Amino acid sequence: QVQLVESGGGLVQPGGSLRLSCAASGSIFSIYAMGWYRQAPGKQRELVATITSGGSINYADFVKGRFTISRDNPKNTVYLQMGSLKPEDTAVYYCNADIRSIATMTTAYYWGQGTQVTVSS
Repeated sequence: QVQLVESGGGLVQPGGSLRLSCAASGSIFSIYAMGWYRQAPGKQRELVATITSGGSINYADFVKGRFTISRDNPKNTVYLQMGSLKPEDTAVYYCNADIRSIATMTTAYYWGQGTQVTVSS
């Protein structure tokens, strides 16, 4: 069994900052790409940022210069540092990871349960 658990969401004022964390645990052989997606009410889930095991990073245009993704490989954890937050950043943020499990030795994409981020004054 593989599990992703997010933390760090909450309510923040416009212009504020939040840091999201996502820890992978369980029967893990290796983790390849990790990333963050978000889904606002009435909208489709969209990519926010991804980072490979080697550190290559990709950002959605709408977060460039405001958000920073990073990962701690020994801890199987990915972070999203969010700054200059706007009301339109309000969404449920989901962690995603491409993981090879020990049980099957095949890769699959796993999702966390999501964490709510609300930007409002």
